[in-house]
Amino acid sequence: MVKNLNNEQKQVKNWFFDLRNILVKKIENIDKSKFTFTDWLHSGKGGGTMGKINGNIIEKGGVNISTVSGKFSENIRSKIPGTEKNPSYWATGISVVLHPLSPLLPSIHFNSRYLNTEKSWFGGGMDITPSNEFDKEKKVFHKKLKFICDKHDPSYYLHHKKWCDDYFFLKHRNEPRGIGGIFFDHLNTGDFKNDFEYIIDIGNFFSTYVNDLIIKYKDIKWTEQQKEIQLLKRGRYVEFNLLYDRGTKFGIETGGNTDAILMSMPPNAKWK
Repeated sequence: MVKNLNNEQKQVKNWFFDLRNILVKKIENIDKSKFTFTDWLHSGKGGGTMGKINGNIIEKGGVNISTVSGKFSENIRSKIPGTEKNPSYWATGISVVLHPLSPLLPSIHFNSRYLNTEKSWFGGGMDITPSNEFDKEKKVFHKKLKFICDKHDPSYYLHHKKWCDDYFFLKHRNEPRGIGGIFFDHLNTGDFKNDFEYIIDIGNFFSTYVNDLIIKYKDIKWTEQQKEIQLLKRGRYVEFNLLYDRGTKFGIETGGNTDAILMSMPPNAKWK
């Protein structure tokens, strides 16, 4: 356990714990299946809890939380702000990946984190990866995201959407992973309260959106052709996570739990 947290660290850590519980309850209520939880210890201090579900609607899903601290290795320090003089860090976060059984439902990703070195900042975002036609839902998703972003700063949506589009892009295939969303890092405006409220609003939006989306599509029949397209799209998901995902690399390089880090992988995928 990471002890002696300051007030800001406690607030964020507790919020991520509460959000985890909200998401788990909503998904279990819809899926009629239960998450299993596994605690793990970090190589430095602290650890986390991996929550996994293999359900009736969510073929494979993970909702993980962690709070860890330690010292960055020499090869990582150059990439992390605030480590020039001191390699110590503290971080807390939540990570969610849902791979539904139905090809009419997209794979869904969300993460949020708060990291302290000699500097402090929030990071995270969300994106969705449909495999079949999703144009109408795409418009609704981005419209709602823009509304949340605009509440806090009129520049956030365009900036964070572009960051997401650029980040979740498979360069070796010259194609986006999905239909985007928002992504940001090193968010510190100097007003912790306002920054934290943005993180809370994004988390609340995500939990509501996921709940409504699953309910809307879970009982609609699908074809084997649609399933085949989904499996091929999942192959792209695997390629991105192994080749480009910063969270995967960060977790491995800082001694995180391997199973928790790789929980984002789909249960089945295909390549041509």
